[in-house]
Amino acid sequence: MEGPIFWIGFFVFVLIMLALDLFVFHKENEVIKVKSALLWSTFWIGLALVFNIVVYLTLGQTKAIEFFTGYLIEESLSIDNLFVFIMIFGFFKIEPKFQHSVLFWGIIGAIFFRAIFIFAGVALIERFAWIMYIFGAFLLYTGLKMLIDKKEASEFNPNENVIIKTFRKFFPVIDDMSRPAFFVKKDGKTFATTFFVALLFIEASDIIFAVDSIPAVLSVSTDVFIVYTSNIFAILGLRSLYFALSGIMPLFHYLKYALAGILSFIGIKMCVNEFASDFGYDFHISNMASLGVIITFLAVSIIVSIMFKKETEGNKEID
Repeated sequence: MEGPIFWIGFFVFVLIMLALDLFVFHKENEVIKVKSALLWSTFWIGLALVFNIVVYLTLGQTKAIEFFTGYLIEESLSIDNLFVFIMIFGFFKIEPKFQHSVLFWGIIGAIFFRAIFIFAGVALIERFAWIMYIFGAFLLYTGLKMLIDKKEASEFNPNENVIIKTFRKFFPVIDDMSRPAFFVKKDGKTFATTFFVALLFIEASDIIFAVDSIPAVLSVSTDVFIVYTSNIFAILGLRSLYFALSGIMPLFHYLKYALAGILSFIGIKMCVNEFASDFGYDFHISNMASLGVIITFLAVSIIVSIMFKKETEGNKEID
């Protein structure tokens, strides 16, 4: 495991970037335009690549490949989050100019919860190596389920989520959408706003997605520092990616097949590699091979989506 200097440096860097994002670059509530979002997406991706170079120079080629592969896995699987963000903001009728603020605080929660999941996952693998079979089987099941499941957008109702229902039962909620405050006082009583309920659902959905994505990244590396930093860099760029792609995401109908394929492949890889290790076989699916498969799945799905976009524009299915 990397020393404290790596962890301290990374957290200081993340805090500085988040502070600049909230208090300098996006201190006003405004609609994020596509051009601006594309520039910010490029910026966050560029930062991840620069960090990857730092990992290469300080920790070596193997760790650099692990980071890049983990980052690509997390970024690609996080595309599912974009669909959820679109539905959440649409359901709660949150204006575009307030969406960045909600997503920003969602990132703060994700940074905390991802740490818990990753440390727990690595601890389990180090103590019970056979759990790789469980992770692999779970990812294979999730991939196949994603492939065959068909859900209608009309079925999406965050208010039916057990976390939201429990929160509403114990804490009063007011539909105050005039300003992006999570809590307001009225007649001496504190109320949670719709913004907070939306944030709560975003956090819940991120936890659900982490159950898939973190075991997938653990197939690449069990180095906590590599797994965590690749996760966080992908999450940091997710907000900009949302604003850049939210208008055209419905066109990429075939992305779900790529994500299903990626999850299934990684699940198979985890089981195969663990089986080979347990029984002394030389066969091993490398991270470079995984990287090639992931890029191929994503590229093919995007190309096919573009080629057949006219035939799928009327499709209202979601992941």
